Amino acid sequence: MDHGLLHLLNGFFARHDGVEDPFLLYSNASQLLFAGALVALFVLLPGGIRHGARRIAVAAGASAAVALAIGAVLSHLVDRARPFVADPSGIHMFGRHAADAGFPSDHATASFAIATAILLRNRRWGAIAMVLAAMLAVTRVAIGVHYPTDVLAGAALGSATALALWWAPIRIRLHALADGGGGVLDAVFARLRPGAATR
Repeated sequence: MDHGLLHLLNGFFARHDGVEDPFLLYSNASQLLFAGALVALFVLLPGGIRHGARRIAVAAGASAAVALAIGAVLSHLVDRARPFVADPSGIHMFGRHAADAGFPSDHATASFAIATAILLRNRRWGAIAMVLAAMLAVTRVAIGVHYPTDVLAGAALGSATALALWWAPIRIRLHALADGGGGVLDAVFARLRPGAATR
């Protein structure tokens, strides 16, 4: 099942450049896109939604960081070769990639941690983030750098970490961190541009 789905998706991308090209671009830019979205949530949103957006950004960032740390330990313990390493003649590659261990997928781990943290706090934004995370996970399999179980494990790890950080004692501290950091940022903006923090 794992290998069958991998070859099905990889073969589809190899035969359909019109599909592969935008998804590959998204995969390559995904880390910057997700990180940029969190920065934008914390820094750029105005008025009444700013407070909640900052809490989302801090919780999502913390969830991704913790999940990736756990994932790094699992990757070292499992040490599973990526598909293009295990089966170089059977996998079509769409670019260069490090031949490091692939379980669990870092991209799936981080994106689902972020998406789950957002979903817990805002259903509309969270639903969009979940779709983007799922698209990323499928793409990582289709371009031959992960098995389906690599991204499933990453999705489970990221989601579980975000849920663990939703536990009230931790959530309260994360929200307090966001509120405190936001207050400092607003004070800086107020000094640089009078009135900027209140718009």
